Amino acid sequence: MTVPANGRLAPIDKEWTAMVTTDPWAAVDDDDKPHEECGVFGILGHPEAAAFTALGLHALQHRGQESAGIVAWDGREFQTERALGLVGDHFNKASVIDKLPGHAAIGHVRYATTGQTILRNAQPLFAELESGGFALAHNGNLTNAVMLRRQLVHRGCLFQSTTDTEVIVHLMATARAGSVVDRMVEALRQVEGAFSLIALAPDMVIGVRDPLGVRPLVLGRCGDALVLASETCALDIIGASFERDIEPGELVVLTGSGLQTMRPFQPQPRRFCIFEYIYFARPDSTVEGHSVYEKRQRIGMELAREAGVAADLVVPVPDSGVPAAIGYATQSGIPFELGIIRNHYVGRTFIEPTDNIRHLGVKLKHNANRSLIEGKRVILVDDSIVRGTTSRKIVEMVRAAGAAEVHMRISSPPTSHSCFYGIDTPEQEKLLAHNLTVAEMAEHIHADSLAFISLDGLYRAMGEPGRDPARLQYCDACFTGDYPIRLTDRGIDGASARIGPAELSYRAAAAWA
Repeated sequence: MTVPANGRLAPIDKEWTAMVTTDPWAAVDDDDKPHEECGVFGILGHPEAAAFTALGLHALQHRGQESAGIVAWDGREFQTERALGLVGDHFNKASVIDKLPGHAAIGHVRYATTGQTILRNAQPLFAELESGGFALAHNGNLTNAVMLRRQLVHRGCLFQSTTDTEVIVHLMATARAGSVVDRMVEALRQVEGAFSLIALAPDMVIGVRDPLGVRPLVLGRCGDALVLASETCALDIIGASFERDIEPGELVVLTGSGLQTMRPFQPQPRRFCIFEYIYFARPDSTVEGHSVYEKRQRIGMELAREAGVAADLVVPVPDSGVPAAIGYATQSGIPFELGIIRNHYVGRTFIEPTDNIRHLGVKLKHNANRSLIEGKRVILVDDSIVRGTTSRKIVEMVRAAGAAEVHMRISSPPTSHSCFYGIDTPEQEKLLAHNLTVAEMAEHIHADSLAFISLDGLYRAMGEPGRDPARLQYCDACFTGDYPIRLTDRGIDGASARIGPAELSYRAAAAWA
């Protein structure tokens, strides 16, 4: 396949391309973090399935704030409710939950991407298949969705959304006759990328992880009901017990008879997303058998060993920097203080980011605690630097509050590559670490010094002796460019392909003939 010489997009791909090329970083100046795309939840065997799903989604709200949706099954028919905004904006009234009766339900929260905050992209997606109604919720990203979508459109499929998830639904609809599970397996054997899926069919809930297990999915039990969720914090909120992680490449079917499991894919080495431990998962969750909070503390301790500096205070950039800052302070012996206070009542849409107020930046969400930091040498601990806009403003804010010195320490290696497996990051050329050295980055954000944890240090915090390419257990492509799943839509063929500065844009990939 080649990119057309005229560079024009085929009409069928224009809206799809707009979705996948949108830059959410340009809209809100202080929104300088990578974002998880989605969170999923499902329950079978509980008379208040929809209400429990709403609670589970509330616990997973950090994984997506654009839209929320629930599909329920009452033994005869499906009911669907989807809405833009937070879970509590819509699923906060009994009148809404009452429209979702039944003993089985699945739900989804989705992260906002600029220009595509539209209801038809909200999940779970629902379709009528030959085998009956079917709803699907997806966390992750398919790396051959553009190619598959184009093939399906040429076969006559009509797409109703611009999400890659709908590709799976059409692949199931066009699969050879068989049960819903058979159709799902046939469809998933054609897709590439990262996926943790929860599906709802008559009298069953299905859960499945991609063969590498990039995105998380856990199994729980609430009385006689079985539960699937992206994280264990969603089990805690409904009083469910954690049973186990769904294994990479495993497909489970929950029915009234219990749980059935199968392994429909070729086994592959596990490559769980290491950024879940650094930033994405809630700190009170247990992921892949490990406490996220404890891992973040250990990362902070390792960071202090590697990049210590004389200072008076260790200050976290709230809230995600707190556990690592505690670990840094514990290891270094420097006092931990809340030198920055976060306003938790300001959302992404608090005020339109016009040119006149854009300079307010992080002050909408953060304020320096002047009485603590004035005249002090401060170590700021944060989880990542993406474009550097927020880090620069925070450093400037701390300096304006009277800090004598400001040193920045980051609990992840430099983010120098884009993620294509379900995390919303800018294109590579917009990543600060792709364009500047660490010393240049320190100058750019106006810090007296800047240091990141090393890759080996990060792996040591995970309990490994270091990063050994021969036995990697994690996906760390955002730091290394070592992509374990081929990126077909970007013209990168073969596993563990490295993408350099000349990578194809998604716009070009979508225009392939």
